[in-house]
Amino acid sequence: MAKAIAPFELGAIMVTPGALEALTPEVASWMLARHRRGDWGDLCPEDLAMNDDATVRGGRILSAYLTPTMTRLWIITEADRSATTILLPEEY
Repeated sequence: MAKAIAPFELGAIMVTPGALEALTPEVASWMLARHRRGDWGDLCPEDLAMNDDATVRGGRILSAYLTPTMTRLWIITEADRSATTILLPEEY
């Protein structure tokens, strides 16, 4: 059974230069859809719980995914929901 998360806004979608090189539009859409529905990807249990809480109480939301070419990308939605950024971890 899928978990229920509080809906949240993504705000403006931003993509860093490194992430842009690693992505296709299809992969970006797939990752954003997962992030939006609360599938946070490959995170530790503590980060998963923090994300679930952030959808209810507010706070930054972080997801981590691998592209088909095995490049790790993060998606971060700001606490104020003004923007969501796709980036390489080293671009943080």
